[in-house]
Amino acid sequence: MKKCIFLFGILSIVFSCGDSEKRGVVDDFPTGFPYGNIPREKPKTPLSKAFNRVYDNSYGGLEAATNELFSNFKYTPLKGFDYHNHDGTVSRRDASKVLKINGKYYVWYTHRETSVPPIDGKMGNDTIPNKDWDLAEIWYATSDDGFTWKEQGVAVPRTEKPNPGWRSVSTPDILVYKGNYYLYYQAYTAMPGGENSKGTGGDDCPVAASVSDSPDGPWIPSNKVVLDNGPEGTWDQYVIHDPYPLVYRDKIYIYYKGEMGGSPNVRAQGLAISEDPFGPFEKHPLNPVINSGHETSLFPFKEGLAALVSRHGLEHNTIQYAPDGVNFEIASITVLMPIAPGAHIPDAFEDNGNGRGITWGLCHFRNIGRSEGKSHSMLARFDCDLSLDIHDPLMKETDIFNDSSINFKFGLTEAQLKRIKEATK
Repeated sequence: MKKCIFLFGILSIVFSCGDSEKRGVVDDFPTGFPYGNIPREKPKTPLSKAFNRVYDNSYGGLEAATNELFSNFKYTPLKGFDYHNHDGTVSRRDASKVLKINGKYYVWYTHRETSVPPIDGKMGNDTIPNKDWDLAEIWYATSDDGFTWKEQGVAVPRTEKPNPGWRSVSTPDILVYKGNYYLYYQAYTAMPGGENSKGTGGDDCPVAASVSDSPDGPWIPSNKVVLDNGPEGTWDQYVIHDPYPLVYRDKIYIYYKGEMGGSPNVRAQGLAISEDPFGPFEKHPLNPVINSGHETSLFPFKEGLAALVSRHGLEHNTIQYAPDGVNFEIASITVLMPIAPGAHIPDAFEDNGNGRGITWGLCHFRNIGRSEGKSHSMLARFDCDLSLDIHDPLMKETDIFNDSSINFKFGLTEAQLKRIKEATK
């Protein structure tokens, strides 16, 4: 009799559990996901894919305010730069990381100063630029506060032909390593957008570098390719842009942008590693390590690296994180990300496994005056809260409203209006 009662009890529990699961009774939440006391760690509960992402993708909880890798971005015009009344003959773009050295902030950038604006879509010559970054040099500026800058002049001029960079040098970034300063940049041996040595169009150019024992120079060029295109048939066979060096795991990590299939809209980020600033650099076997983005910008964060991924690709407008610097996951989704950001990263080269994040930097606005044939770019400042050391609730707002005039600037084209009108006849 006792055996029968015991067996009946067991069967009752089994069927009760099964029925409870059907009714939504689960281990942690007997009546459904809770209203209050929202769990900060993943519960032992069946979750939808949407809520699995909340806990699996390191979002930091259900609120953007608690996610250290979420921020919106605010912008400020810079003082101290002359753009010739924005006539298109002077352009500044592609800011490097911002360094603080002996109490001053330093930044390096692409500087074009030509007699006429670029004639994009046509063909330039030895004095007429084909693109905004054609016939350019690398200049630098200093600042006491990050808002007002004093231009110091050329850092890396164009080289003598046939050395890499005789046509143009652009898109610099900075490395500090064992007491020396290294500038990496795109070194053009052909007109950007024109036919290159491989008989193809576009921005085919390798990476070169210059070294100095002072941030003020003089800079000694390597006069050689430091990071070259990939072999024929690989994703980066034609384009290696935006070299971006960091010191990580006792080595020099250079991230760079590549272009696949000949399409400027299919961009990805690769990684090359070396123990020497001038190489040889070995490309990572998992390249590309980020499947989207235009300009490359990363920073140490905790034990890994975080990346600002903007403009192109399926995962544009995201901030991503890789605890190993290779396998990146989306940490947040945001809007109005800076173009070509060069952040102030105090610990960019410390390699201490305790990255603190970023709060500001420089970026550029491009295609200014393009409709008037005066295309150029200008530098600006961005601010954010992607730092473990500050907490700025205003930078964590997600409900951002633009002035309606901004939205209306992106209205329908004539072709789209025509298509809609024809469809509604």
